Amino acid sequence: MFSGFFVSLHPEIIIITINKKMYIEKIKSPADLKKLDLKELQVVADETRQAVLNRVSKHGGHVGPNLGFVEATVALHYVFNAPKDKLVFDVSHQCYPHKVLTGRAAGFLGDVDDMNDISGYSSPAECPEYDNFEVGHTSTSVSLATGLQKARDVKGTDENIIAIIGDGSLSGGEAFEGLDEASELGTGIIIVVNDNEMSIAENHGGIYKNLRALRQSNGTCEYNWFKAWGFEYKYLEEGNDIEKLIQVFESVKDTDKPTVVHIHTEKGHGFAPAVANKEAWHWGMPFNLEDGSRPRRNADGTLPVVTPTEDYGTLFSDWMLSEMKQDKTLIAVTAGTPTAGGFTADKRKLAGKQHIDMGIAEEQAVAMISGMAKGGLYPVWTVYSTFIQRTYDQIAQDLCINSNPAVINVVGGGVNSMNDITHICLFDIPMLCSIPGLIYLAPTTCEEYFAMLRWSILQDKKPVAIRVPSNGVVHTSEAVDAEYGYEAKYKVMRQGEKVAIIAAGSFYQKGENVVRLLADKGIDATLINPRYLNEVDAEVLDSLKANHQLVVTLEDGSKDGGFGERIASYYGTSEMKVMVGGIRKGLYDRYDVQQLLSDNRLLDEQIVEDILLVIND
Repeated sequence: MFSGFFVSLHPEIIIITINKKMYIEKIKSPADLKKLDLKELQVVADETRQAVLNRVSKHGGHVGPNLGFVEATVALHYVFNAPKDKLVFDVSHQCYPHKVLTGRAAGFLGDVDDMNDISGYSSPAECPEYDNFEVGHTSTSVSLATGLQKARDVKGTDENIIAIIGDGSLSGGEAFEGLDEASELGTGIIIVVNDNEMSIAENHGGIYKNLRALRQSNGTCEYNWFKAWGFEYKYLEEGNDIEKLIQVFESVKDTDKPTVVHIHTEKGHGFAPAVANKEAWHWGMPFNLEDGSRPRRNADGTLPVVTPTEDYGTLFSDWMLSEMKQDKTLIAVTAGTPTAGGFTADKRKLAGKQHIDMGIAEEQAVAMISGMAKGGLYPVWTVYSTFIQRTYDQIAQDLCINSNPAVINVVGGGVNSMNDITHICLFDIPMLCSIPGLIYLAPTTCEEYFAMLRWSILQDKKPVAIRVPSNGVVHTSEAVDAEYGYEAKYKVMRQGEKVAIIAAGSFYQKGENVVRLLADKGIDATLINPRYLNEVDAEVLDSLKANHQLVVTLEDGSKDGGFGERIASYYGTSEMKVMVGGIRKGLYDRYDVQQLLSDNRLLDEQIVEDILLVIND
C-alpha cells in the first residue's frame, strides 16, 4: 500500500508521515472531513493530490484537470452535505479527488491491479451514493443538474444542487442550453465554473474574452456574461486556496437563486511538469512520478524498449501541412481535440489560419464545414468516433441535405480505441450510414486512406466521411485506386468460390487471416474490400450468387444497424446465407479487447469454425 511514507507537495507545508495511516485512508465519507480543522484539511488536499498522481503515474488518466481541482473538491465536501446535496461533474475530468474522498481512496493508493475497479469517470454503477450520473462527454453537467433542480422543486425538498463545469466545457452548446434553463427555473442551483484558462488545448470562442475580463477585474468588470443570463455571481481568484474556497461556498450554500461561483484555478497545480505543459498533461499514459518522464520505468529501474511506430495523426497532419502550402483554401478543422488529427501546438502554428479549432462544439464544426464548403473552401474536420455521436442532426440537416462537399475524418472507430462506457467507439457506422447523402469510406491501408482523402477533398458533389483505420498503420505495395465515385463499388481482392469474406476497414486484415485459415482447410474463399460502408454494391453481391453459398461480413463496430446487416438485408429471401460479424449492441465498460472479440465470435479461428459449421450443415 501507499501508506507509511508521505511527503506533502504543498509548498508551504512539509509533512513526513512514517508508519501512520494517511487521512484519506481513514476518510470513508465526506462527513469525516467536517471533523478536521483547516491545517488538517490542507494535509488531506496534499494527500489527495499525491494519491491522484500515484494513480495516473501507474495507470494513466486525466492529470492536469484533476490536480487543479483538489482544493475545490475538499472545500465542496467540507461545506456541502453529500450525498443529500447533489454534485454533478461535467465530463468527469475533475472527479478523481471526489472519488478519493468518497470511500474510493484504495483505487488511488495501491498498484495498478487495485486501480482497475475504479473508473476514470463519474459512475453511479461504481458508487450510486455519490456519483449521480455516468458522464464522459462534455458540456452536460448544468443540463443534468437542472433536472435534479426541477425534481427537488416539485418534491419540495431542500438539497443543494451543485453543477461543476470547466471553462473548456462552456463552449459546448448544451452548456448554453443548461444555463438558459437554470436561469428560467429561477430557484436555487449552484454552478461552479472551474476556470483554468484551458480546454484540452487552448480555449476558443467569444465567451473566453469575458472570462478573461472577469479574471483581470477580479470579477468586477462591467460586462458579466453570467449576470446577463440572470445569475447571482461570485468570483474567487485564489481557486487553489482551501480557506477562501470554503468561505465562498459557505456564502452560497442553501441559496434560493441561480448562482455562479467562478473560481480561477491552475491546471496541473502541484506537479511542475503538468503546470509547465498544460496541454500535454491534460491526459496521459503512465509516467515516472519523479520527473514526469515517459515511458514508465520497469520495476528494476530500466527503461522499457519502445519501438517507434507510425500513427495516422502524424501522417495526416504532415500531409495536410504539405498540401496547405500549395492550396490556401485547404482548411484543417478540429473541435477541442486538435491532436486527434496530429495538430500539436507547433503544427497549429505552422498551419496558421488554415487550422481552426472551435473548442468543444462539434455541432458548430459540422455546420461550419458545410458553410465553408459552400463558400469555396476545402475543409477537413477530424473528430473521434465517440464525439461524432453529438452531431447527428447537423450532419443530416446542415451538411447532407445541402450536399456540401466537406470531408469528415473519423478517428478511433472500433474496438482498439477508447473503452470506457461513455467513450466506446462502436456506433459511428450505424449512425453515419443511416444518413442519406453521406458517403462513408473505409480504407484498409495507409495508401488507400490517403488516396480516398485526396479524392474526397477534390470532389465537389457530396459530403464524405472517412473511417481512419484504428488497427495501426498498415502499408501495401499494391496499387490503390485514385478515383472513388458516388456509387458504391466494392473491390474483389481475391476471387474464390463457395465462401466470400467482405471485410471492411480495420477488419480487412482479419479478413485476410480468415481467408488464409480457410485455405488451410481446403476452402478457396473470395476476399472483398467493400471500401464503401454506406451502400451495397449490387453488381458484386449479385455476382456471388453463381458460385457462393455463404457471405461473411466483418466490421469493426456495432453490427446492429451496421454494414453487415445491410448486406444481409440485400440478399433477403434469396438462397444466399449471410453471417454478420461485428459487436453486439451494448454499453461496454473498460472491456478487454481480446475478450470482447472472443465473446462476439470474432477471433480469427472462431470465425473459421463458424463458417465451417454453416457450409457443412
